[in-house]
Amino acid sequence: MRLTEKTEERLSALEKIANGIIWWVGSIPSLILHTIFFIVSFALPVFGLVDFDKMLLVLTTVVSLEAIYLAIFIQMSVNKSSEHIEDLKEDVNEIQEDIDEIQEDIDEIQEDIEEIQEDVEEIQEDVEEISEDEDDEDHSERARTVMLKSKVTSNKNDIKNLKDKIAELENLIESLKKEGEQ
Repeated sequence: MRLTEKTEERLSALEKIANGIIWWVGSIPSLILHTIFFIVSFALPVFGLVDFDKMLLVLTTVVSLEAIYLAIFIQMSVNKSSEHIEDLKEDVNEIQEDIDEIQEDIDEIQEDIEEIQEDVEEIQEDVEEISEDEDDEDHSERARTVMLKSKVTSNKNDIKNLKDKIAELENLIESLKKEGEQ
């Protein structure tokens, strides 16, 4: 059954009123007002304004009705808190799944970087071998070899920086996992 907008607005207004009552009942002014009410109630028969039996009957009825409504308001508050807790549990589970997926991605990236680093090392070895064999070749070939070595060194530095970033991400994931468990 779908609620109309007007019905939802009424429920929202009723919930606001209930929340206000719940807040007020748990406040110091409520405690003071109830204390004054009970003092006045017991003072009325002492000054002969009301019969003691009638005062007890009215007081018992008022207190019973108040207790019924307070129980309803408290249950409403508990229900709302339970809904919020369930929403938070779902959010935490989603975050945990995201963290696990990120961890898997980082592991894959780490493997790829290691493979790339091995390839770069092989290329560097090849360049060094070529460099040794090229002693007789002209100056332009040597310049090209120097440039290749420079690029390999640059790639090594980039790979090292990527490894550092991955380590930072892994540490961040671990801290997020610990916060999620708390």
